[in-house]
Amino acid sequence: MKTGIGKIFASKYWWLLLLVILLGINFFATIIHSRVDLTKEKRYTLSKATKDLLKNLDEDVQIDIFLKGNFPAKFRKMTNSTSEFVELLRERNNSKISYQFISPKDEIPGTNGIKYEDTLKSMGAFPINLKAQVKTGESSSMVYPFAIMKYKGRQELINIFEVSTNKSPEEVINSEEAMLEYKFAKALDRLVDPQKPLIAYSTGNGEPTDYRTFGLQQTLQMGYQMFTFNINTQKIIPDTFKVLLIVKPSIQFTDEEKLKIDQYVMRGGKVICFIDNLIAEQDSLRYKPEIIAYDRNLNLTDLLFRYGARINTDLVMDLQCDFLPFAVGGNTNNPQYEFLHWNYYPLFESSGNHIITKNTGLVAGRFVNSIDTITATGITKTILLSSSPNSRTIGTPALISTNENRNTPEDEKFKKSNIPVAVLLEGKFTSLFRNRVSSIQVDSLALYGTPFKEVSAVDNKMIVVADGDMVLNDVSPKDGPLPMGLNFYTLNTQYEYQFANRDFLLNCLEYLVNKPGIIETRNKDIVLRLLDTQKVKDQKITWQFVNIALPVLLIIFFGWIYQQVRKRKYAAV
Repeated sequence: MKTGIGKIFASKYWWLLLLVILLGINFFATIIHSRVDLTKEKRYTLSKATKDLLKNLDEDVQIDIFLKGNFPAKFRKMTNSTSEFVELLRERNNSKISYQFISPKDEIPGTNGIKYEDTLKSMGAFPINLKAQVKTGESSSMVYPFAIMKYKGRQELINIFEVSTNKSPEEVINSEEAMLEYKFAKALDRLVDPQKPLIAYSTGNGEPTDYRTFGLQQTLQMGYQMFTFNINTQKIIPDTFKVLLIVKPSIQFTDEEKLKIDQYVMRGGKVICFIDNLIAEQDSLRYKPEIIAYDRNLNLTDLLFRYGARINTDLVMDLQCDFLPFAVGGNTNNPQYEFLHWNYYPLFESSGNHIITKNTGLVAGRFVNSIDTITATGITKTILLSSSPNSRTIGTPALISTNENRNTPEDEKFKKSNIPVAVLLEGKFTSLFRNRVSSIQVDSLALYGTPFKEVSAVDNKMIVVADGDMVLNDVSPKDGPLPMGLNFYTLNTQYEYQFANRDFLLNCLEYLVNKPGIIETRNKDIVLRLLDTQKVKDQKITWQFVNIALPVLLIIFFGWIYQQVRKRKYAAV
């Protein structure tokens, strides 16, 4: 006897029940959505910090992505990855997240011909040139790898793809894919919490305040408020400043100034130092072919030594370096110039051992000193930047001459590797003035509501970089201040390149100031699993047959077997 269900399927209306079941499954699938991330590196899993941001949105977020068009195959992978990622964001909060891909060449509706690319350029987003090998030769494609995220009438620009010359195209795309969550989460966090941390730019000891700081101000204006602060005239460094930024001082620090810095650190204030311990300027070489590099005598050695670091009075020279034009021939009236490597302009490649420098490109330095780490109780030291395997140091006073580039560097002298030039210090710092502060100084600090502290109350952080020029910019007589990390001498030449100095500075600040959960997303890794190009070439026909012809032949084969089984079955009836 057939059951109730059996009777339904035995009737001619069984297909109607099946249709209702399928519609019901599809309806619930639109309401309840889930996926299982089986990838080893969890590339389709968002961090807790990102999930919390998406969960707590109280208004709609609109994401405009300017990656619509025909791109080379390698870059198309980046476009697809971006699409998959923003879809992952939308799935976490379907009612609040929306996105669209836009061509930069399209006109903005209701603007009488203004294009999206005009808006991008006004925001400081300029295209990159992708070169694709096609049958007719090499073609160029100008691409705007940017997105704009909008929330509550505010907007943030997101740089999706940043070019790096020290990596293969596959490695660059791979690292940029790993950085997608960090970039989008950082932008969303700024939109949700628009309050900008205060940065104090020290000006009391001859730090630059001219056009060389234009790139610094431009870099910080999006996420921070930077104020000049004369450490010489002010009584204390207020705790309202989240970071004290000391850039290329040229005048000796007094003990009173060091006490202000020291107690700011003891109260939990963060400090970033970009210091040139030597007087050595490229501009001086414009007027004479050689200069002497010698000690500035800034009187900061004992302070940094107590915290666990020492900037040496030497110069780092590296075969991995930037270019400068040198006169190699001609005469005084008509010299012949050629671009040559200048070993005093080293390029530092991060080992990726810390989230500050992970997936960061080459950082350019100029007349850089080395750093030693010193034993300091309770302090952890992490090297952020160091030289290449082909580097050396020279003692000072040192003669720097443009004539050095007339001959090829002797490689056997460049045998040192990983010379530290930037270090992160973390832990409980001990005051330099412990057991040596006067009663007058103690009373003065107490008068301003900042009693003297011998040890920092909580774990603190500090970054010391042995190069003051790293965060300054060149100035062109024609174009004015240039972006940070761009060499004026290589401007508009084949050697022009935007180095990652800006990214390094921002990463340092974000690590010291912002929410730890956001910057932790920089730790995501996407393993690059490349095919063996030689095997692909040798076994091309075999794998084309396996992937294209074999499936078709299998379908035909199983179809023929099915027909034979049916013939035998019904022939016996």
